[in-house]
Amino acid sequence: MTTIPDPVELTQALIRMDTVNPPGNEEPAALYIGDLMTGAGLQVSYHRLGKNRLGLVAVAPGRVPGPPLVFTGHLDTVTPGQAPWTFLPLSGELRDGRLMGRGSSDMKGGVGAMVVTALGLAADGEERRDVVFIFTAGEETGCSGALQMREEGILPPQAGALIVAEPTGNLPVLGHKGVLWLECTARGRAAHGSMPHLGENAIYRAARAAAGLEDLFSSAPAHPRLGKPTVNVGTFTGGSKINMVPDRALFTVDLRTVPGMDHGRLFQGVGSHMGTDISIERLIDLPGILTPSDHPWIRRVFDIIERLQRERSEPGYVTYFTDASVLAPAMDNPPTLILGPGEPSQAHQTDEFCVAEKITLASDVYLEIARNWCGS
Repeated sequence: MTTIPDPVELTQALIRMDTVNPPGNEEPAALYIGDLMTGAGLQVSYHRLGKNRLGLVAVAPGRVPGPPLVFTGHLDTVTPGQAPWTFLPLSGELRDGRLMGRGSSDMKGGVGAMVVTALGLAADGEERRDVVFIFTAGEETGCSGALQMREEGILPPQAGALIVAEPTGNLPVLGHKGVLWLECTARGRAAHGSMPHLGENAIYRAARAAAGLEDLFSSAPAHPRLGKPTVNVGTFTGGSKINMVPDRALFTVDLRTVPGMDHGRLFQGVGSHMGTDISIERLIDLPGILTPSDHPWIRRVFDIIERLQRERSEPGYVTYFTDASVLAPAMDNPPTLILGPGEPSQAHQTDEFCVAEKITLASDVYLEIARNWCGS
């Protein structure tokens, strides 16, 4: 019989694996998880994103017909950053009830809880529906692992429901904004810096276009759950020497959208707003997620969470995007819940931590949701 590890200890092991993206190096974590699941009897397949980069799909097979419940989490983390930490970022140490380290909240705590859930389901037997676990590489750089899985056609064609382990402090989140990232290029004509009248300054063109985006959504109505759409110019580069008129400048734009906004029309509108001097390329184009709070499965999940956490939670909504933007449309848009033990305020932060008991609670909640879905 498979020994089920403690979810906090499993998360510690994952934190101690360097999966910082870039470059990623998710392969050791994927193989570690896959070995545990294979040993418990799950059907595991690996999917390569690049050198030393793996994601995996694991199926806890059942005998009851019907679409599967799908759990998902990502294995990569962001870099520790430049600010000094008060402990080693990959230490995975426990300190005053907190599990410390890069990825503890975003989102190896959630991954650890989901792996323990999978092992618990395997020990239950098979008088249930299939439950699928999708662990991706490359989420932190634009959901590249999930996108590749979609393109390869390895995802279930239909899911009955989807749970994403992004950090929510174990509070249920029912929606997030969509995202449209753009790369905008201005071109000019080079000249000597002492004779700027002989050139066309690309930086001036780019700067005017970028500044003109600041009020793009100033008159847009607010969505009742997700608020107003937003725009941010994130990077700006141009020129090669101080004494040359720059012939090229580039900036990137982060647009966060709300339900009802068409990304194709938005892309055209931004292009018209900036004019013909700027060429635009899509970098990421992903829809938002929004599940009605009165969906029958959502109501059952809220009842489970209330029973195990001993308090009723209100539906939450967040501004960041998740792999659900890729996975949900690929699996026939099932009801989607974002629920993870990590602290939202700790994502990408120096001295990142996750409250250890929340990882244990998350594994209990996930397992109860899965058993309820399976009818056991």
